[in-house]
Amino acid sequence: MYKRLKIESRIANLRIIENAIDEITGAVGVKQDDYGKIMVAALEAVNNAITHGNKSDPQKLVDVEIDFKDNDITITVTDEGNGFSPDKIPDPTLPENIEELSGRGVFLMSKLADSIKFNEKGNSVTMSFKEVVN
Repeated sequence: MYKRLKIESRIANLRIIENAIDEITGAVGVKQDDYGKIMVAALEAVNNAITHGNKSDPQKLVDVEIDFKDNDITITVTDEGNGFSPDKIPDPTLPENIEELSGRGVFLMSKLADSIKFNEKGNSVTMSFKEVVN
């Protein structure tokens, strides 16, 4: 099962992505524990694409691909921004960063997904969730 959506960079459009994830995870019977991980990581990635990548410019789109194959779900989120270097994000668990309000999204996504990869430009992330169906 595959679904691709392109949304304007508006926070309200997170609901569209949420509905698409609900539809696919419900149709294939994703385990409840995995459903939460998938939903939180995907919404974090799309939120980052909207706010950081596209700077909330509604003229710029966020492309979201959700693919279920062989009991795995892969989600790719791509924005039209300049990209960033994920390895330059400070570790939010270090004492000097603990009170920072930003910089937690990529950390959270990497903890929830079984694998996470960024493209070279840094404007696209692919997250994989393995064995999500009983």
